[in-house]
Amino acid sequence: MEGSNQWDAEWEVSEELAQKLISSQFPQLATKGVKKLGYGWDNTVFLVGTEYVFRFPRREIAINPLRMEGKILPELKDYLSIAYSIPLFFGEGDFNYPAPFLGYNYLPGEFPIGLSDKQRALSATTLAQFLKSLHAFPLQIAQEIGVQLDHRNLTDIAMRKEKLQQFISNLALHLSEDEYHAISNYLEQLRTERVKQKHVFLHGDLHFKNMLVDENGRVSGIIDWGDINIGHPACDLNIVYSFLPPETRSDFFKEYGDVDEETKILARFIAIFIPVLIMMQAIDDKDEKVVNEAKVNIKRALAD
Repeated sequence: MEGSNQWDAEWEVSEELAQKLISSQFPQLATKGVKKLGYGWDNTVFLVGTEYVFRFPRREIAINPLRMEGKILPELKDYLSIAYSIPLFFGEGDFNYPAPFLGYNYLPGEFPIGLSDKQRALSATTLAQFLKSLHAFPLQIAQEIGVQLDHRNLTDIAMRKEKLQQFISNLALHLSEDEYHAISNYLEQLRTERVKQKHVFLHGDLHFKNMLVDENGRVSGIIDWGDINIGHPACDLNIVYSFLPPETRSDFFKEYGDVDEETKILARFIAIFIPVLIMMQAIDDKDEKVVNEAKVNIKRALAD
């Protein structure tokens, strides 16, 4: 895994540069401290004071999604039952930084890392209600704003299955024998090559690094909406398999509504695919906690 650079930044944003960009464009924030919180595949995140979070694209591919967030997120306020960050500050590139950036209200909470099954079970109905409402957002409004159809071709399981097989081959040294064989056996038994496309409004990148939980472990916030698109609901429903304990899945679908078997197959597949990607980056970052959480997500997704 050493030498992998698929998530390397095209632009590094330091605390000093972030402070300079924020204070020059939003003078009302000039006296507030700026602290780097971390980064994902596409953005670097800073806490400004105690009230705001700013996200700066670290790659060109993140620019258009960030602009889309600025347009669509304010429209969701009447549809979402879980708190989310609403963009309040709209910045543009300066001081040789080439990208726009956004500032949002700060959402308290922690990433759901190391939760017990009992804690996770608390969110089954909460997540079902959230996704039921999100997926009901009017497509006409989304399309008028410019939200695109599935840009990642997620319904092509055969193509992604081939990629996943290569990923786990590369990860073999970081997986136990049981972990490696559990994923390999799942892929060998997966016969579905493609599922019929469906169209609902999606978060598009729902996983444990884009969710926040309160002190009890209940999901309290959803962040990072950069992959908003119109596509198959299984994309978001992956959390039924990666996040929720198997015994609570029926509770989730009782609230969300029944889905067909194809959707469940694709949702489970994505519930394995995404944590594998997260694990790959975490290994490069030497983040053992995230590596272990990704493994637990995969194990949960494979469980019936």
